[in-house]
Amino acid sequence: MSKREAGVLWALVALYAAARVTQAFPDRLSVAAIMALHVIPAFAFALVHGRAVYGWRGILTFTALCLGIGFVVENIGVLTGVPFGHYHFTHVMGPMIWHVPVLLGMAYVGMGYVSWTLARMITGDRLVGLPPAAAFVMVGWDLSMDPTWANIVHGWVWEQGGSYFGVPLSNFVGWFANVYVIYQIFALYLRGRERVPARLPAGFAGSAVAFYAVSAAGNVFVIPGALRTAFVTDGAGTPWPVSAILGAAMLVSFLVMGAFALLAWIRMGEIEVTPR
Repeated sequence: MSKREAGVLWALVALYAAARVTQAFPDRLSVAAIMALHVIPAFAFALVHGRAVYGWRGILTFTALCLGIGFVVENIGVLTGVPFGHYHFTHVMGPMIWHVPVLLGMAYVGMGYVSWTLARMITGDRLVGLPPAAAFVMVGWDLSMDPTWANIVHGWVWEQGGSYFGVPLSNFVGWFANVYVIYQIFALYLRGRERVPARLPAGFAGSAVAFYAVSAAGNVFVIPGALRTAFVTDGAGTPWPVSAILGAAMLVSFLVMGAFALLAWIRMGEIEVTPR
């Protein structure tokens, strides 16, 4: 890993950390700007990190899978309710491709790649084991943020509500299935390639772990101004305590996302291979 690549990756981690802090000041920055600051550093991180590890062809293949499958499935979901549940996106997330925001597609790439990288560190390159492991890591992120971004930020609306603070459980089953397909296809693609490193070098591994850990820490340590509001109402009209939503996000971030980050960090001691 070159010093320049390392510097760019860690600068993106720092930018993302700053973005996590901005969510505590919705009165100073627009919600659209806050969302963009959350998504764009992750997208850039995936491109820089992925190019170094898999080459341009590899990371562009991953990006195409995320954007292609993600946009198709999300648009089907908005129109039919399958596989996530009945929902729609609001103007808060900015420009859309048909019914789905561009920023969501970029989030698929950014956090999808970081989740894949952590799972790869934990499980190794297993054709059968790595894709579902990566899907669990990715869904852990969604589990921590969906109630907040749906009911407090209002980036999207669950029209019939749901038992998990206004989010239907089908959303997480759908997320798992959707990203699993993306990861499994990418794993099959990599299986036919040469010179893909078996393990990541420590510098590359550390920045990916830090990125995911910063995402989790943003839920644990950053207290949004929304705490001033006692209750929010989901799409079905059910009121939910804001403190309960944020408390659940903190708990999931610590016990689920934190566990994945810790396991990946422990495995860093076994990583020695140089990337492409």
